[in-house]
This record gives sequence, structure tokens and C-alpha cells, in this order.
Amino acid sequence: MRALLVVNPAATTTSARVRDVISTALSSDLKLDVATTQYRGHARDLARRAVEGGETELVVSLGGDGTVNEIVNGLLHHGPDPDTLPRLAVVPGGSTNVFARALGLPNDAVEATGALLDALRAGSSRTVGLGLVEGTPGTEDEGVPARWFTFCAGLGFDAGVVGRVEQQRELGKRSTHALYLRQVARQFFADPHRRRGPITLRRPDDEELVGLTTAIICNTSPWTYLGNRPVYASPEASFDTALDVLGITRMSALTGTRYAAQLLRSTPERGPHGKHTLTLHDLTDFTLQSQAPLPFQVDGDHLGLRTSATFTGVRRALRVIV
Repeated sequence: MRALLVVNPAATTTSARVRDVISTALSSDLKLDVATTQYRGHARDLARRAVEGGETELVVSLGGDGTVNEIVNGLLHHGPDPDTLPRLAVVPGGSTNVFARALGLPNDAVEATGALLDALRAGSSRTVGLGLVEGTPGTEDEGVPARWFTFCAGLGFDAGVVGRVEQQRELGKRSTHALYLRQVARQFFADPHRRRGPITLRRPDDEELVGLTTAIICNTSPWTYLGNRPVYASPEASFDTALDVLGITRMSALTGTRYAAQLLRSTPERGPHGKHTLTLHDLTDFTLQSQAPLPFQVDGDHLGLRTSATFTGVRRALRVIV
């Protein structure tokens, strides 16, 4: 089988030596080409060229969730087709690795490589659903390119935290739990919309839901991890269904503390709950519209400010080796 290994040299938790070990191990079972990313979006371009070349049967990501997201967008540039597109495999190398861990893979890169080789030898794979977000027609975001995502997107508070963390990392700070918690606190006190939400959720042939301060869109569960602790924003979310939404309509100091505690204690059976929360399961099509520009993120990648976004949940979008 001809495969392309896409390596992010800036991956947080893998060294050059580990990357060489992984490449050597994969080469024992695959006709392996190795490409190292050199700029933002390079992994997407490499995956797209692999599809258009017609010879690659498998693309392996060695990096974090951002690398996986770029590869997925390259593979699906011409649309989803799990029966003909190259399959995807993931070796986790980032700080969180939500997608890989949601698939049940070990969080250690070498262990995950062993699991990948076992799956390849056994012919084991699964088809996963993905989310697609694009600019809403008739709004100022209409021309924004469509973007696939593997595990989550967010408009509002959580995206603001992601943006703050990215700024700190660009300044040389390490991605740690303490860094995230500090940025959560700073975003909370700086957010002008936490008491009166500007977001409206619209679904075809259904009533509008208004007044959201933040909206978290989940394609799987857990939503994220704090170290080895899984966090469940939408426990019912699954790669086998469409998209789930957790919305919060008010975040005072009291309610914000309560929902943070609920997230930390969340389980596969229960996530955040209360009179200021909104939970929706298995949505295929919906739009978020905000009265004010808000931070927006996809798979942990901050994409700036948006006033609107249209979401589609696509079942059976891509085949993954597991």
C-alpha cells in the first residue's frame, strides 16, 4: 500500500528521534513517502495533491489536531467519498490530540504507531462523520471558504479562549493546563456578551433559539481533554451521527463557575445542565447568527471574528484506520 506520512516538525510532544522511529516502523509495512510541513496550510495542500495524484491509498498524520484538520480538508477538497478517497490514519503528536483519542488511539505516538500497524494488518477501519462550516449566504461572511472539522467548532466564549491561548503560544509560552485556565479567567472577565447573548440559532422548519452567549458544536465526545481527564460538553455527540450543540444563554460569576464545575465533572452520561443551557442532538443543518462579531474556532484553530456561520453534519464522510 502506498502511503504519505505528513509530519508536523513543530508538533508539541514528538522529537526528531521519535519521528524517525515512527517513519521507519511504518516503512516496514508501507510504500511510504514522507513530507514535512513548512507553512500553515501545507498539510492540506499535501493531502489534496495526494488525492489528485491518484496513487496514494493512505495519508498518515503525525502532529496535533491542527495537522489532522488540514489533512482532512485536503482529502475532502472535492467532497466526501469514503469509498474512493485515500484513508486517513492518525499518530498523535500534539498537546491534546482530541480526534485521535476520540477514536480510541493511545495518546503516546509510539504506542499509537503500533496500534496503527496492527489495524493495517487486520484491515480494520471505520467510517466517520464530519462537520462542515461555511459562510452564510446573504451575510458579510458569505465568501468565507468552507471548512471541515473533525471534533468541534465554537462561536463566542470558548473560541475567545482558544484565541488567547494561541496568542500566548506565539509569544513562546508552553501549552499547559495552567495556561488554558488563566486564559479562561481572562476571557470571562473581558467578554462583554456573557450576560446578554447576541447569538441566534436557526434550523430549517423550526423555531429560532435566541440569546446565546456562546455555542459549542461537537462532532464527537469528549469535547476536549485536561491532561488525561476527558471533558464532555455534549455527551451524546458521536462520529456516527450529525452535530450536537451546547449553548449557554448567561454566564454570570455564579453560573459561569457552576458550568465550569459541571464540565470538569462531566461524564459520558451527563454534561452541563441548567436553565441557562441549551442542548441539541444530531443536527444536520443549522445557522448561527450573531448581532456582534464574535471569536470563532474550528478544531482548536482560531479563525478570527464572525457574525454568522452555517453548519452541516455529514455522515460517512471519511474512512479512518483504527
